[in-house]
Amino acid sequence: MNSAVQPAHPDGAVRRPGRWLALSVLVLAVLLVAVDATVLGLATPYISEDLAPSGTQLLWIGDVYSFVIAGLLVSMGSLGDRIGRKRILLAGATAFGAVSVLNAYAHTPEVMILARALLGVAGATLMPATLALIRNLFHDPRERSLAVGIWGAAASAGAAVGPVVGGFLLEHFWWGSVFLINLPVMAVLVVVGVKLLPESRNPDPGPWDLPSVLLSLVGMVGIVYAVKEAAAHGFAWGTLAAGLLGAAALYGFVRRQLAMPVPLIDMRLFRNRGFSGAVLADLLTILGLSGLVFFLSQYLQLVQGRRPFEAGLAELPAAVGAVAAGLVAGRAARRFSVRAVVSGGLAAVGLALAALTVVGPHTGYPLIGAALLVVGLGAGFAFTVTADVILSSVPGEQAGAASAVSETAYELGAALGIAVLGSIVTGVYRDFTGPAGTPPAAHESLGGAVEAAAGLPAHTAEALLGSARQAFVDGLALAAGVGAAVLLAAAAASWYLLRGRHLEDGVEHP
Repeated sequence: MNSAVQPAHPDGAVRRPGRWLALSVLVLAVLLVAVDATVLGLATPYISEDLAPSGTQLLWIGDVYSFVIAGLLVSMGSLGDRIGRKRILLAGATAFGAVSVLNAYAHTPEVMILARALLGVAGATLMPATLALIRNLFHDPRERSLAVGIWGAAASAGAAVGPVVGGFLLEHFWWGSVFLINLPVMAVLVVVGVKLLPESRNPDPGPWDLPSVLLSLVGMVGIVYAVKEAAAHGFAWGTLAAGLLGAAALYGFVRRQLAMPVPLIDMRLFRNRGFSGAVLADLLTILGLSGLVFFLSQYLQLVQGRRPFEAGLAELPAAVGAVAAGLVAGRAARRFSVRAVVSGGLAAVGLALAALTVVGPHTGYPLIGAALLVVGLGAGFAFTVTADVILSSVPGEQAGAASAVSETAYELGAALGIAVLGSIVTGVYRDFTGPAGTPPAAHESLGGAVEAAAGLPAHTAEALLGSARQAFVDGLALAAGVGAAVLLAAAAASWYLLRGRHLEDGVEHP
Protein backbone atom coordinates (compact mmCIF):
# COMPACT_ATOMS: atom_id res chain seq x y z
CA MET A 1 0.00 0.00 0.00
CA ASN A 2 1.50 3.38 -0.91
CA SER A 3 0.66 6.80 0.34
CA ALA A 4 -0.94 7.75 -2.96
CA VAL A 5 -3.91 5.49 -2.28
CA GLN A 6 -4.28 6.33 1.40
CA PRO A 7 -7.69 7.92 1.97
CA ALA A 8 -7.51 11.24 3.76
CA HIS A 9 -9.54 11.40 6.96
CA PRO A 10 -9.72 14.40 9.28
CA ASP A 11 -9.40 12.09 12.28
CA GLY A 12 -6.06 10.73 11.07
CA ALA A 13 -7.24 7.13 10.69
CA VAL A 14 -5.20 6.36 7.57
CA ARG A 15 -3.37 3.28 6.42
CA ARG A 16 0.15 3.28 7.69
CA PRO A 17 2.87 0.76 8.51
CA GLY A 18 1.98 0.67 12.21
CA ARG A 19 -1.59 -0.47 11.67
CA TRP A 20 -0.81 -4.15 12.38
CA LEU A 21 0.95 -3.24 15.63
CA ALA A 22 -2.08 -1.13 16.53
CA LEU A 23 -4.27 -4.17 15.83
CA SER A 24 -2.27 -6.14 18.41
CA VAL A 25 -3.37 -3.63 21.07
CA LEU A 26 -7.01 -4.01 20.02
CA VAL A 27 -6.56 -7.76 20.30
CA LEU A 28 -5.59 -7.28 23.97
CA ALA A 29 -8.86 -5.45 24.60
CA VAL A 30 -10.83 -8.31 23.04
CA LEU A 31 -8.90 -10.83 25.14
CA LEU A 32 -9.71 -8.79 28.24
CA VAL A 33 -13.46 -9.10 27.68
CA ALA A 34 -13.43 -12.70 26.40
CA VAL A 35 -11.34 -14.02 29.29
CA ASP A 36 -13.66 -12.39 31.83
CA ALA A 37 -16.75 -13.84 30.18
CA THR A 38 -15.46 -17.41 30.14
CA VAL A 39 -13.88 -17.65 33.57
CA LEU A 40 -17.20 -16.89 35.25
CA GLY A 41 -18.65 -20.25 34.19
CA LEU A 42 -15.77 -22.14 35.83
CA ALA A 43 -15.91 -19.99 38.97
CA THR A 44 -19.68 -20.37 39.39
CA PRO A 45 -19.56 -23.51 41.57
CA TYR A 46 -17.06 -21.80 43.90
CA ILE A 47 -19.08 -18.59 44.00
CA SER A 48 -22.15 -20.69 44.85
CA GLU A 49 -20.33 -22.36 47.72
CA ASP A 50 -18.78 -19.18 49.14
CA LEU A 51 -21.55 -16.59 48.63
CA ALA A 52 -24.54 -19.01 48.77
CA PRO A 53 -26.66 -17.16 46.18
CA SER A 54 -30.19 -18.28 45.39
CA GLY A 55 -30.86 -19.74 41.95
CA THR A 56 -32.21 -16.37 40.78
CA GLN A 57 -29.22 -14.50 42.19
CA LEU A 58 -26.91 -16.96 40.43
CA LEU A 59 -28.61 -16.20 37.11
CA TRP A 60 -28.26 -12.47 37.79
CA ILE A 61 -24.55 -12.91 38.52
CA GLY A 62 -24.29 -14.66 35.17
CA ASP A 63 -26.30 -12.25 33.03
CA VAL A 64 -26.36 -8.78 34.64
CA TYR A 65 -23.07 -8.00 32.88
CA SER A 66 -24.74 -8.67 29.54
CA PHE A 67 -27.88 -6.76 30.54
CA VAL A 68 -25.94 -3.59 31.28
CA ILE A 69 -23.53 -3.88 28.39
CA ALA A 70 -26.40 -4.47 25.95
CA GLY A 71 -28.15 -1.36 27.23
CA LEU A 72 -25.09 0.87 26.93
CA LEU A 73 -23.22 -0.39 23.85
CA VAL A 74 -24.95 1.86 21.32
CA SER A 75 -24.53 4.87 23.59
CA MET A 76 -20.86 4.13 24.27
CA GLY A 77 -20.14 3.39 20.61
CA SER A 78 -21.68 6.71 19.67
CA LEU A 79 -19.76 8.45 22.47
CA GLY A 80 -16.53 7.02 21.07
CA ASP A 81 -17.41 8.44 17.65
CA ARG A 82 -17.71 11.82 19.34
CA ILE A 83 -14.90 12.07 21.90
CA GLY A 84 -12.44 9.68 20.26
CA ARG A 85 -12.35 5.90 20.08
CA LYS A 86 -8.82 5.64 21.43
CA ARG A 87 -9.73 7.81 24.40
CA ILE A 88 -12.83 5.82 25.33
CA LEU A 89 -11.02 2.50 24.79
CA LEU A 90 -8.19 3.38 27.17
CA ALA A 91 -10.54 4.88 29.77
CA GLY A 92 -12.78 1.81 29.57
CA ALA A 93 -9.84 -0.57 29.91
CA THR A 94 -8.65 1.24 33.02
CA ALA A 95 -12.12 1.12 34.56
CA PHE A 96 -12.50 -2.55 33.57
CA GLY A 97 -9.35 -3.45 35.47
CA ALA A 98 -10.37 -1.44 38.54
CA VAL A 99 -13.87 -2.95 38.72
CA SER A 100 -12.38 -6.43 38.29
CA VAL A 101 -10.86 -5.96 41.74
CA LEU A 102 -14.35 -5.30 43.16
CA ASN A 103 -15.56 -8.53 41.50
CA ALA A 104 -12.66 -10.46 43.01
CA TYR A 105 -13.37 -9.32 46.55
CA ALA A 106 -17.19 -9.38 46.52
CA HIS A 107 -18.40 -10.87 49.81
CA THR A 108 -22.17 -11.13 49.23
CA PRO A 109 -24.33 -12.07 46.22
CA GLU A 110 -25.65 -8.50 46.11
CA VAL A 111 -22.16 -6.99 45.93
CA MET A 112 -21.21 -9.52 43.25
CA ILE A 113 -24.25 -8.58 41.14
CA LEU A 114 -23.39 -4.87 41.53
CA ALA A 115 -19.77 -5.50 40.61
CA ARG A 116 -20.78 -7.43 37.49
CA ALA A 117 -23.12 -4.57 36.51
CA LEU A 118 -20.32 -2.00 36.87
CA LEU A 119 -18.07 -4.27 34.82
CA GLY A 120 -20.75 -4.11 32.12
CA VAL A 121 -20.56 -0.31 32.12
CA ALA A 122 -16.79 -0.48 31.57
CA GLY A 123 -17.05 -3.32 29.06
CA ALA A 124 -19.54 -1.36 26.95
CA THR A 125 -16.73 1.03 26.01
CA LEU A 126 -14.32 -1.64 24.79
CA MET A 127 -15.82 -3.80 22.03
CA PRO A 128 -17.37 -1.07 19.81
CA ALA A 129 -14.15 0.94 20.03
CA THR A 130 -12.02 -2.01 18.89
CA LEU A 131 -14.14 -2.77 15.82
CA ALA A 132 -14.51 0.92 14.95
CA LEU A 133 -10.74 1.43 15.11
CA ILE A 134 -10.27 -1.59 12.82
CA ARG A 135 -12.70 0.02 10.34
CA ASN A 136 -10.61 3.18 10.35
CA LEU A 137 -7.21 1.46 10.40
CA PHE A 138 -7.86 -0.89 7.47
CA HIS A 139 -9.47 0.61 4.36
CA ASP A 140 -8.55 -2.19 1.98
CA PRO A 141 -11.45 -4.71 2.11
CA ARG A 142 -9.18 -7.76 2.08
CA GLU A 143 -6.90 -6.37 4.78
CA ARG A 144 -9.96 -5.47 6.83
CA SER A 145 -11.37 -9.00 6.47
CA LEU A 146 -8.10 -10.43 7.76
CA ALA A 147 -8.00 -7.87 10.60
CA VAL A 148 -11.58 -8.72 11.58
CA GLY A 149 -10.68 -12.40 11.41
CA ILE A 150 -7.75 -11.83 13.77
CA TRP A 151 -10.08 -9.81 16.03
CA GLY A 152 -12.58 -12.66 16.10
CA ALA A 153 -9.84 -15.22 16.58
CA ALA A 154 -8.57 -13.23 19.55
CA ALA A 155 -11.99 -13.38 21.15
CA SER A 156 -11.99 -17.14 20.64
CA ALA A 157 -8.44 -17.40 21.97
CA GLY A 158 -9.65 -15.55 25.04
CA ALA A 159 -12.41 -18.11 25.35
CA ALA A 160 -9.68 -20.76 25.35
CA VAL A 161 -7.26 -18.95 27.64
CA GLY A 162 -9.99 -18.07 30.14
CA PRO A 163 -11.02 -21.60 31.17
CA VAL A 164 -7.47 -22.98 31.15
CA VAL A 165 -5.91 -20.13 33.13
CA GLY A 166 -9.03 -19.84 35.26
CA GLY A 167 -9.00 -23.55 35.98
CA PHE A 168 -5.35 -23.38 37.02
CA LEU A 169 -6.06 -20.43 39.33
CA LEU A 170 -9.12 -22.09 40.86
CA GLU A 171 -7.08 -25.14 41.77
CA HIS A 172 -4.41 -23.05 43.52
CA PHE A 173 -6.14 -19.87 44.73
CA TRP A 174 -9.60 -18.60 45.71
CA TRP A 175 -12.26 -17.88 43.10
CA GLY A 176 -11.64 -14.12 43.09
CA SER A 177 -8.28 -14.68 41.45
CA VAL A 178 -9.98 -15.38 38.11
CA PHE A 179 -10.98 -11.72 37.92
CA LEU A 180 -7.56 -10.40 38.87
CA ILE A 181 -6.04 -11.82 35.66
CA ASN A 182 -7.64 -8.82 33.95
CA LEU A 183 -5.18 -6.45 35.63
CA PRO A 184 -1.93 -7.29 33.79
CA VAL A 185 -3.76 -7.38 30.44
CA MET A 186 -5.33 -3.99 31.16
CA ALA A 187 -1.96 -2.53 32.17
CA VAL A 188 -0.28 -3.66 28.94
CA LEU A 189 -3.22 -2.44 26.86
CA VAL A 190 -3.16 1.06 28.36
CA VAL A 191 0.63 1.52 28.32
CA VAL A 192 1.11 0.21 24.78
CA GLY A 193 -2.15 1.66 23.43
CA VAL A 194 -1.14 5.20 24.38
CA LYS A 195 1.87 4.82 22.07
CA LEU A 196 0.48 2.79 19.17
CA LEU A 197 -3.20 3.56 18.66
CA PRO A 198 -4.17 6.48 16.43
CA GLU A 199 -7.06 8.63 17.57
CA SER A 200 -10.21 8.30 15.49
CA ARG A 201 -13.52 10.14 15.70
CA ASN A 202 -16.42 11.48 13.67
CA PRO A 203 -15.40 14.94 12.42
CA ASP A 204 -18.99 16.22 12.63
CA PRO A 205 -20.59 14.15 15.37
CA GLY A 206 -23.40 16.28 16.74
CA PRO A 207 -24.35 16.27 20.44
CA TRP A 208 -24.38 13.16 22.64
CA ASP A 209 -28.05 12.96 23.55
CA LEU A 210 -28.54 11.92 27.19
CA PRO A 211 -32.29 11.16 26.85
CA SER A 212 -31.43 8.72 24.06
CA VAL A 213 -28.87 7.07 26.31
CA LEU A 214 -31.42 6.62 29.09
CA LEU A 215 -34.10 5.34 26.70
CA SER A 216 -31.67 2.78 25.28
CA LEU A 217 -30.62 1.56 28.71
CA VAL A 218 -34.16 1.35 30.13
CA GLY A 219 -35.44 -0.32 26.98
CA MET A 220 -32.80 -3.03 26.80
CA VAL A 221 -32.78 -3.83 30.50
CA GLY A 222 -36.59 -3.82 30.69
CA ILE A 223 -37.05 -6.20 27.76
CA VAL A 224 -34.33 -8.63 28.81
CA TYR A 225 -35.47 -8.62 32.45
CA ALA A 226 -39.05 -9.38 31.41
CA VAL A 227 -37.93 -12.28 29.21
CA LYS A 228 -35.76 -13.68 31.99
CA GLU A 229 -38.48 -13.47 34.63
CA ALA A 230 -41.16 -14.87 32.33
CA ALA A 231 -38.94 -17.81 31.43
CA ALA A 232 -38.08 -18.52 35.06
CA HIS A 233 -41.34 -17.83 36.87
CA GLY A 234 -44.07 -17.34 34.26
CA PHE A 235 -45.97 -14.16 33.53
CA ALA A 236 -46.79 -11.83 36.39
CA TRP A 237 -47.91 -8.21 36.57
CA GLY A 238 -44.43 -7.01 37.49
CA THR A 239 -42.87 -8.91 34.59
CA LEU A 240 -45.46 -7.56 32.15
CA ALA A 241 -44.91 -4.01 33.41
CA ALA A 242 -41.13 -4.31 32.94
CA GLY A 243 -41.60 -5.64 29.41
CA LEU A 244 -44.04 -2.88 28.45
CA LEU A 245 -41.76 -0.22 29.93
CA GLY A 246 -38.82 -1.61 27.98
CA ALA A 247 -40.79 -1.79 24.74
CA ALA A 248 -42.07 1.78 25.21
CA ALA A 249 -38.55 3.04 25.91
CA LEU A 250 -37.15 1.33 22.79
CA TYR A 251 -39.99 2.73 20.70
CA GLY A 252 -39.20 6.18 22.06
CA PHE A 253 -35.52 5.63 21.33
CA VAL A 254 -36.19 4.72 17.69
CA ARG A 255 -38.57 7.67 17.19
CA ARG A 256 -36.05 10.05 18.75
CA GLN A 257 -33.22 8.77 16.54
CA LEU A 258 -35.32 9.20 13.39
CA ALA A 259 -36.16 12.79 14.37
CA MET A 260 -32.64 13.88 15.35
CA PRO A 261 -30.43 15.55 12.71
CA VAL A 262 -27.39 13.62 14.04
CA PRO A 263 -28.68 10.53 15.95
CA LEU A 264 -26.69 8.25 18.23
CA ILE A 265 -27.38 5.48 15.71
CA ASP A 266 -28.81 5.96 12.25
CA MET A 267 -31.82 3.64 12.28
CA ARG A 268 -31.93 3.82 8.47
CA LEU A 269 -28.98 1.42 8.48
CA PHE A 270 -31.50 -1.35 9.10
CA ARG A 271 -33.00 -0.75 5.67
CA ASN A 272 -29.83 -2.40 4.35
CA ARG A 273 -30.82 -6.07 4.11
CA GLY A 274 -27.23 -7.27 4.55
CA PHE A 275 -26.76 -5.15 7.67
CA SER A 276 -30.02 -6.37 9.21
CA GLY A 277 -29.30 -9.98 8.32
CA ALA A 278 -25.84 -9.85 9.86
CA VAL A 279 -27.18 -8.32 13.08
CA LEU A 280 -29.97 -10.91 13.33
CA ALA A 281 -27.51 -13.74 12.72
CA ASP A 282 -25.30 -12.49 15.54
CA LEU A 283 -28.21 -12.20 17.98
CA LEU A 284 -29.74 -15.61 17.31
CA THR A 285 -26.39 -17.39 17.25
CA ILE A 286 -25.36 -16.12 20.66
CA LEU A 287 -28.86 -16.71 22.05
CA GLY A 288 -28.57 -20.36 21.06
CA LEU A 289 -25.03 -20.76 22.39
CA SER A 290 -24.62 -18.67 25.52
CA GLY A 291 -27.03 -20.30 27.94
CA LEU A 292 -25.75 -23.74 27.04
CA VAL A 293 -22.07 -22.78 27.39
CA PHE A 294 -22.76 -21.07 30.72
CA PHE A 295 -24.05 -24.35 32.15
CA LEU A 296 -21.64 -26.65 30.34
CA SER A 297 -18.80 -25.73 32.71
CA GLN A 298 -21.00 -26.74 35.64
CA TYR A 299 -21.83 -30.01 33.86
CA LEU A 300 -18.17 -30.88 33.38
CA GLN A 301 -17.30 -30.10 37.00
CA LEU A 302 -20.35 -30.89 39.11
CA VAL A 303 -21.82 -33.76 37.08
CA GLN A 304 -18.75 -35.43 35.60
CA GLY A 305 -16.46 -34.55 38.48
CA ARG A 306 -13.70 -32.88 36.46
CA ARG A 307 -11.29 -30.52 38.17
CA PRO A 308 -11.49 -26.86 37.05
CA PHE A 309 -8.28 -27.01 35.00
CA GLU A 310 -9.44 -30.22 33.31
CA ALA A 311 -12.85 -28.65 32.60
CA GLY A 312 -11.10 -25.68 31.01
CA LEU A 313 -9.05 -27.94 28.77
CA ALA A 314 -12.19 -29.89 27.86
CA GLU A 315 -13.71 -26.71 26.38
CA LEU A 316 -10.65 -25.95 24.22
CA PRO A 317 -11.95 -27.53 20.98
CA ALA A 318 -14.59 -24.79 20.59
CA ALA A 319 -11.98 -22.05 20.83
CA VAL A 320 -9.52 -23.85 18.56
CA GLY A 321 -12.21 -24.29 15.91
CA ALA A 322 -13.28 -20.65 16.15
CA VAL A 323 -9.70 -19.36 15.84
CA ALA A 324 -9.04 -21.50 12.77
CA ALA A 325 -12.34 -20.55 11.10
CA GLY A 326 -11.97 -16.84 11.90
CA LEU A 327 -8.63 -16.59 10.12
CA VAL A 328 -9.95 -18.03 6.83
CA ALA A 329 -13.58 -16.84 6.96
CA GLY A 330 -13.05 -13.77 4.78
CA ARG A 331 -11.32 -15.80 2.06
CA ALA A 332 -14.07 -18.43 2.20
CA ALA A 333 -16.81 -15.79 1.89
CA ARG A 334 -15.14 -14.36 -1.23
CA ARG A 335 -14.65 -17.76 -2.83
CA PHE A 336 -18.17 -18.99 -2.16
CA SER A 337 -20.59 -16.35 -0.86
CA VAL A 338 -21.37 -14.48 2.32
CA ARG A 339 -24.68 -16.23 2.82
CA ALA A 340 -23.21 -19.68 2.17
CA VAL A 341 -20.50 -19.21 4.80
CA VAL A 342 -22.76 -17.58 7.41
CA SER A 343 -25.73 -19.93 6.91
CA GLY A 344 -23.46 -22.97 6.75
CA GLY A 345 -21.71 -21.93 9.95
CA LEU A 346 -24.98 -21.42 11.79
CA ALA A 347 -26.37 -24.74 10.57
CA ALA A 348 -23.22 -26.52 11.74
CA VAL A 349 -23.58 -25.02 15.21
CA GLY A 350 -27.25 -26.01 15.29
CA LEU A 351 -26.49 -29.62 14.38
CA ALA A 352 -23.70 -29.78 16.98
CA LEU A 353 -26.09 -28.53 19.66
CA ALA A 354 -28.63 -31.12 18.53
CA ALA A 355 -26.00 -33.80 19.14
CA LEU A 356 -25.66 -32.57 22.73
CA THR A 357 -29.31 -33.41 23.44
CA VAL A 358 -28.24 -37.01 24.05
CA VAL A 359 -25.72 -36.20 26.81
CA GLY A 360 -26.04 -38.04 30.11
CA PRO A 361 -24.13 -37.96 33.39
CA HIS A 362 -21.55 -40.42 32.02
CA THR A 363 -21.34 -39.33 28.37
CA GLY A 364 -17.84 -39.88 27.01
CA TYR A 365 -15.68 -36.94 26.08
CA PRO A 366 -15.32 -37.77 22.33
CA LEU A 367 -18.94 -36.74 21.68
CA ILE A 368 -18.67 -33.58 23.77
CA GLY A 369 -15.29 -32.61 22.29
CA ALA A 370 -16.40 -33.22 18.69
CA ALA A 371 -19.58 -31.19 19.22
CA LEU A 372 -17.59 -28.32 20.73
CA LEU A 373 -15.14 -28.35 17.81
CA VAL A 374 -17.99 -28.08 15.29
CA VAL A 375 -19.59 -25.33 17.38
CA GLY A 376 -16.33 -23.39 17.29
CA LEU A 377 -15.83 -23.80 13.55
CA GLY A 378 -19.38 -22.76 12.71
CA ALA A 379 -19.40 -19.77 15.05
CA GLY A 380 -15.97 -18.63 13.84
CA PHE A 381 -17.10 -18.55 10.23
CA ALA A 382 -20.41 -16.83 11.01
CA PHE A 383 -19.20 -14.18 13.45
CA THR A 384 -16.20 -13.08 11.41
CA VAL A 385 -18.14 -12.62 8.19
CA THR A 386 -21.11 -10.88 9.83
CA ALA A 387 -18.76 -8.43 11.60
CA ASP A 388 -17.11 -7.68 8.25
CA VAL A 389 -20.51 -7.18 6.59
CA ILE A 390 -21.62 -4.76 9.31
CA LEU A 391 -18.41 -2.72 9.13
CA SER A 392 -18.49 -2.52 5.34
CA SER A 393 -22.12 -1.33 5.34
CA VAL A 394 -21.40 2.10 6.84
CA PRO A 395 -19.06 5.04 6.21
CA GLY A 396 -16.02 5.28 8.46
CA GLU A 397 -17.39 8.11 10.60
CA GLN A 398 -20.28 5.87 11.73
CA ALA A 399 -18.06 2.89 12.50
CA GLY A 400 -18.44 3.18 16.26
CA ALA A 401 -22.22 3.26 16.19
CA ALA A 402 -22.43 0.41 13.66
CA SER A 403 -19.95 -1.68 15.65
CA ALA A 404 -22.04 -1.01 18.74
CA VAL A 405 -25.13 -2.39 17.00
CA SER A 406 -23.18 -5.56 16.21
CA GLU A 407 -21.98 -5.85 19.79
CA THR A 408 -25.44 -5.03 21.16
CA ALA A 409 -26.84 -7.96 19.19
CA TYR A 410 -24.05 -10.12 20.62
CA GLU A 411 -24.62 -9.06 24.24
CA LEU A 412 -28.41 -9.01 23.98
CA GLY A 413 -28.25 -12.53 22.58
CA ALA A 414 -25.98 -13.56 25.47
CA ALA A 415 -28.36 -12.09 28.02
CA LEU A 416 -31.41 -13.69 26.42
CA GLY A 417 -29.59 -16.99 26.03
CA ILE A 418 -28.62 -17.19 29.69
CA ALA A 419 -32.08 -15.97 30.65
CA VAL A 420 -34.15 -18.29 28.47
CA LEU A 421 -31.97 -21.39 28.11
CA GLY A 422 -30.59 -20.96 31.62
CA SER A 423 -34.11 -20.72 32.96
CA ILE A 424 -35.00 -23.96 31.12
CA VAL A 425 -32.12 -25.72 32.85
CA THR A 426 -33.05 -24.21 36.22
CA GLY A 427 -36.76 -24.93 35.78
CA VAL A 428 -36.21 -28.61 34.96
CA TYR A 429 -33.63 -28.93 37.73
CA ARG A 430 -35.83 -27.51 40.48
CA ASP A 431 -38.46 -30.21 39.94
CA PHE A 432 -36.21 -33.14 40.82
CA THR A 433 -37.32 -35.45 43.62
CA GLY A 434 -34.66 -35.93 46.26
CA PRO A 435 -34.57 -38.29 49.23
CA ALA A 436 -36.33 -37.45 52.47
CA GLY A 437 -34.58 -34.67 54.31
CA THR A 438 -33.29 -32.90 51.17
CA PRO A 439 -32.56 -29.27 52.17
CA PRO A 440 -34.44 -26.57 50.18
CA ALA A 441 -31.09 -25.08 49.10
CA ALA A 442 -30.42 -28.23 47.07
CA HIS A 443 -33.27 -27.27 44.70
CA GLU A 444 -31.85 -23.79 44.05
CA SER A 445 -28.80 -24.90 42.06
CA LEU A 446 -26.61 -27.92 41.45
CA GLY A 447 -23.84 -26.20 43.39
CA GLY A 448 -26.26 -25.89 46.31
CA ALA A 449 -27.04 -29.61 46.09
CA VAL A 450 -23.34 -30.51 46.17
CA GLU A 451 -22.83 -28.32 49.21
CA ALA A 452 -25.94 -29.69 50.96
CA ALA A 453 -24.86 -33.27 50.29
CA ALA A 454 -21.61 -32.69 52.16
CA GLY A 455 -23.55 -32.51 55.45
CA LEU A 456 -25.74 -35.58 54.91
CA PRO A 457 -25.17 -39.30 55.63
CA ALA A 458 -23.34 -41.09 52.82
CA HIS A 459 -26.30 -43.03 51.39
CA THR A 460 -28.59 -39.98 51.53
CA ALA A 461 -25.94 -37.76 49.95
CA GLU A 462 -25.41 -40.26 47.14
CA ALA A 463 -29.14 -40.44 46.40
CA LEU A 464 -29.45 -36.64 46.49
CA LEU A 465 -26.52 -36.07 44.13
CA GLY A 466 -27.73 -38.77 41.72
CA SER A 467 -31.18 -37.19 41.44
CA ALA A 468 -29.83 -33.64 41.24
CA ARG A 469 -27.25 -34.45 38.56
CA GLN A 470 -29.77 -36.33 36.42
CA ALA A 471 -32.21 -33.40 36.65
CA PHE A 472 -29.46 -30.96 35.68
CA VAL A 473 -28.51 -33.09 32.67
CA ASP A 474 -32.16 -33.36 31.62
CA GLY A 475 -32.42 -29.56 31.70
CA LEU A 476 -29.17 -29.20 29.78
CA ALA A 477 -30.36 -31.57 27.06
CA LEU A 478 -33.65 -29.69 26.68
CA ALA A 479 -31.80 -26.36 26.50
CA ALA A 480 -29.49 -27.81 23.83
CA GLY A 481 -32.52 -28.83 21.79
CA VAL A 482 -34.02 -25.35 22.00
CA GLY A 483 -30.64 -23.84 21.11
CA ALA A 484 -30.37 -26.15 18.10
CA ALA A 485 -33.79 -25.06 16.84
CA VAL A 486 -32.84 -21.39 17.22
CA LEU A 487 -29.58 -21.87 15.30
CA LEU A 488 -31.20 -23.75 12.44
CA ALA A 489 -33.85 -21.01 12.18
CA ALA A 490 -31.05 -18.42 12.14
CA ALA A 491 -29.33 -20.30 9.30
CA ALA A 492 -32.51 -20.22 7.21
CA ALA A 493 -33.08 -16.51 7.92
CA SER A 494 -29.48 -15.67 7.02
CA TRP A 495 -29.71 -17.54 3.72
CA TYR A 496 -32.56 -15.21 2.73
CA LEU A 497 -31.38 -11.91 4.24
CA LEU A 498 -27.77 -12.15 3.03
CA ARG A 499 -28.70 -12.97 -0.55
CA GLY A 500 -26.47 -11.03 -2.96
CA ARG A 501 -24.10 -9.85 -0.28
CA HIS A 502 -20.40 -9.69 -1.20
CA LEU A 503 -17.31 -8.66 0.73
CA GLU A 504 -15.16 -7.42 -2.17
CA ASP A 505 -16.63 -3.94 -2.39
CA GLY A 506 -19.05 -3.84 0.57
CA VAL A 507 -22.16 -3.23 -1.55
CA GLU A 508 -25.28 -5.14 -2.40
CA HIS A 509 -25.49 -6.96 -5.72
CA PRO A 510 -28.92 -7.95 -6.96
